Amino acid sequence: NICNHIHLPVQSGSNRILKAMNRLHTREEYIELIDKIKNIIPNCAISQDIIVGFPTETEDDFRDTVSLMKYVKYHFGYMFTYSERPGTMAGRNMEDDIPETTKKRRLAEIVELQQKHSGIRTKEWLNTTVEVLIEKESKKSDTHWSGRTPQNIVCVFPKGNYKIGDFVHVKTIDCTTATLIGEGVGLSKNN
Repeated sequence: NICNHIHLPVQSGSNRILKAMNRLHTREEYIELIDKIKNIIPNCAISQDIIVGFPTETEDDFRDTVSLMKYVKYHFGYMFTYSERPGTMAGRNMEDDIPETTKKRRLAEIVELQQKHSGIRTKEWLNTTVEVLIEKESKKSDTHWSGRTPQNIVCVFPKGNYKIGDFVHVKTIDCTTATLIGEGVGLSKNN
């Protein structure tokens, strides 16, 4: 048994920037891997790491990243602006030449796009029954549990007679961009 979630850092959608980052994949190889995952594990959630504002990144390079995001429609991701790290190849050999205002604008754009895609992906699970591993009490309500589906999607539902560590079948009735909201309908056979 494995989770139906794969974290697949891409860093950039631009081959030129990937090469400058000393990454060992191209955009085309990455897309081929994404397509294989979707074909072999259809309900697999995919998350990403993306860095914007890497030295020499042009608007065309950035647009390549945006177009890759639109192609994959990641379930969630971790997005950052480039900052120099001592001891890295980029830190030793490249000038941090992208203005902070440009980095922040690019980051805001991909964060907004990711939130849109997260919402689309979360809504795909509405009105279905999902298996949830209870992890903790909900942050927003002491009468609800919070747990995760095999796709690593957070789900909250009334506590009922369940406890932390239980696998529960939950009928989803609502969602936010990142959280499913539902009702427990019974313990899973994984208990």
